[in-house]
Amino acid sequence: MWADCVNRGGPGSQRCHNSGMTEHSTQSQADLLPPDARIFVAGHRGLVGSAVQRRLTADGYQVLTRTRDQLDLRDAAATAAYLRAERPDAVVLAAAKVGGILANSSYPVQFLEDNLRIQLSVVAGAHQADVRRLLLLGSSCIYPRLSPQPIPESALLTGPLEPTNEAYAIAKIAGIVQVQSYRRQYGASYVSAMPTNLYGPGDNFDPLGSHVLPALIRRFHEAARDGLPEVLLWGSGSPRREFLHVDDLASACELLLRRYDDDVPVNVGCGADLTIRELAGIVAEVTGFTGEIGYDRSKPDGTPRKLLDVSRLTALGWRPRIPLAEGVAATYRWWLEHSADHPARDSVRR
Repeated sequence: MWADCVNRGGPGSQRCHNSGMTEHSTQSQADLLPPDARIFVAGHRGLVGSAVQRRLTADGYQVLTRTRDQLDLRDAAATAAYLRAERPDAVVLAAAKVGGILANSSYPVQFLEDNLRIQLSVVAGAHQADVRRLLLLGSSCIYPRLSPQPIPESALLTGPLEPTNEAYAIAKIAGIVQVQSYRRQYGASYVSAMPTNLYGPGDNFDPLGSHVLPALIRRFHEAARDGLPEVLLWGSGSPRREFLHVDDLASACELLLRRYDDDVPVNVGCGADLTIRELAGIVAEVTGFTGEIGYDRSKPDGTPRKLLDVSRLTALGWRPRIPLAEGVAATYRWWLEHSADHPARDSVRR
């Protein structure tokens, strides 16, 4: 666990917190955020946004939020008006319509259009309100299906995308280009980050809209509860995936807001992957499922491998802290505590 010492408000106010950064890295560059910065977290009720809100609040920043009922981020005029009225120091754009293979394949129009509208509204609105810093969060699915492994940021737009999530990926690529365009045309201090597969408290466990890890947790939990002899999973189990706890992502987001100012989108991951078959074994053990695990090879696998090159981020001094098995167990406990209240969550994170 790395100690990050930052000075909040002058002599005598230095404090340390565990942020995944080395002490040396925090002292090597000027801080791009004031110590009392007001930061609007768009999408604060989603998996990513809630973790970013927790992190920034714990570290002394004033976090601004709006629910979907209070502000529809697809509405450009309303979003710009809110940002002009509040004039935050920074914006974290964590709002998005997200989902797994089934949701992406079934609703490509919504995944394309909702995400385009949200990004266009928030980034343009931030510029109109003279917001100094903005961090747009994308996804590792922006990279070509057959990218070199691990995937460097330079692989963007070098080949065909994975067909099962092409609409979502194109929307996120457009967000990256939008951020880069505001930098180049207006000199805006806006940056983007591309997280790997994320999990943790606040995840979406809806069987029709969830990503692979929460979907597995729910499937194996229900199979163990009902005494089923077998769980049948989509695909072959051979694709390799990288998983990062959302609290580790939140620490990376804070670091990028404070230290990073460049055109290149930054990969955020743990630097290691495993097969879906191996992941299923971890989830089965955590949930207490002791039956057989089968694979329906008539269903799509998706991208064969998706491991990110995180050397750009680790060069800033960041490291993840939460081991996968430990994080999966904690996420399972969180879901058990909350599933009675909301067993299925809407996959639109705004």
